[in-house]
Amino acid sequence: MSDDLRPRPVKPLHPLPKGLVELYGLLAVLMVLVPEWIAGGALAGLQEPDRDSMLPAASVAWRRVPELLLASMSLLELRQLAAALKVWGHAGMGRDQLNAVLLKRLKRRR
Repeated sequence: MSDDLRPRPVKPLHPLPKGLVELYGLLAVLMVLVPEWIAGGALAGLQEPDRDSMLPAASVAWRRVPELLLASMSLLELRQLAAALKVWGHAGMGRDQLNAVLLKRLKRRR
């Protein structure tokens, strides 16, 4: 047999020391989970507006501002609104064109 066809001996793998595995686990917690918890806490704190805030509540703004209202609607809802506002040819329009037409109509009604 030639040297290329002869099976090579398998080298045994040495397990990592237990202390090193625990160190990697600690680093994973410190580098991944702790910043994630901090970010989650910060986002939770931002969800409830302060009483002294000058900004309107998000739900009110989404209903009152026409751009936000249209952005939150599905294409079906946009078409239903177009039908209610008697926009001609709304069935053949794409979302962008329908948004532009509806935005003009809604601003004109104000």
